[in-house]
Amino acid sequence: MTFRELEIAEPILKAICEKGYEKPTPIQEKGIPVALSGGDMLGIAQTGTGKTATFAIPILQHLLADRSEEKSSETRGNKGRLVKRRVIKALILTPTRELAIQIGENITDYGKYTGIRHAIIFGGVKQGPQTDLLQAGVDILVATPGRLLDLIRQGYVNLSSITHFVLDEADRMLDMGFIADIRRLLPMLPTKRQTLFFSATMPKDIVNLSRSILSNPTRVEVTPVSSAVDTVEQCVYFVEKPEKKKLLVSLLKQEKKSVLVFSRTKHGADNISRLLKKSGIKSEAIHGDKSQGQRQRALSNFKAGAIRVMVATDIAARGIDIQELEIVINYDLPDVAETYVHRIGRTGRAGHFGTAVTFCSEEEQSKIREIQVLTGKKINRLSFQA
Repeated sequence: MTFRELEIAEPILKAICEKGYEKPTPIQEKGIPVALSGGDMLGIAQTGTGKTATFAIPILQHLLADRSEEKSSETRGNKGRLVKRRVIKALILTPTRELAIQIGENITDYGKYTGIRHAIIFGGVKQGPQTDLLQAGVDILVATPGRLLDLIRQGYVNLSSITHFVLDEADRMLDMGFIADIRRLLPMLPTKRQTLFFSATMPKDIVNLSRSILSNPTRVEVTPVSSAVDTVEQCVYFVEKPEKKKLLVSLLKQEKKSVLVFSRTKHGADNISRLLKKSGIKSEAIHGDKSQGQRQRALSNFKAGAIRVMVATDIAARGIDIQELEIVINYDLPDVAETYVHRIGRTGRAGHFGTAVTFCSEEEQSKIREIQVLTGKKINRLSFQA
């Protein structure tokens, strides 16, 4: 199966080909035809499966097809002429600003030849540049719930013309306490619309939410949690805490690729980054105490290769989506086995292969057993001579 066989419009197909994508991932192959048909969809997939393209490409295609019939509000320009102002036709709701930015980048990539405009709105930054874009008129709005509700209250956003609604990472919305915000937003949307609902897991609250907003959806499911590790080679070093620093520096000096290092705490992430800098390895730490600007700069530097090692906590790493990231290092093991699976899922994404290296002290050994039970895979043991 190729993207051309999915009957994607030529301007979008051209942009996809320029990105070097030829074959869709499993969720894209199953989900894009459903979304193109105009029906509702319940997509169950981990991050890193290519799900963003599963909703972004069909939305761009629908809006491209609808442009000739598009309802635009008419306003007087500064010379008294009638000008057509775009109205928001698609809303993509996502839990974090990092995810919102990445979805926006994907829409820019896939929609570069369509003339379709989008805006990204999220909290933690001044709203001025965001409201300027909204007032200029956009077709697609990518938003986090809090800032969206705020700008609706201020009169900058009107959802009455929405024809396509995406709720992305619904289970994380639940974890982050956004479900009440979503329920406040739903009555503002037209009843007649296409809804695409995505979640990695389906706890009871998410099942209930999906039933309340989807109409006869097609269920598209890929990559259960235990198989998210199939494209990742896993290995573990049993080392005590004092040896972890020496091992990390030693491995990074041997390895020249980009590496994402996980720390369990913010303080630990800062300490690891300082250690690496002293050892001549360019690195930065990202965590919840860093400002949005600092996190975004660090992420951009990491993507561009200006820094080779990113040290992150689990919360801060949720929005990281680096294509073809090959190595993840667990400096500390997480408390929950499923978090380990999400961590190593940062590599081996969308069909690529990756490596996950874990440092495990004696007190953490029970966690390795839990991970192996969850994934059904034995983790290779390696030795280190300090």
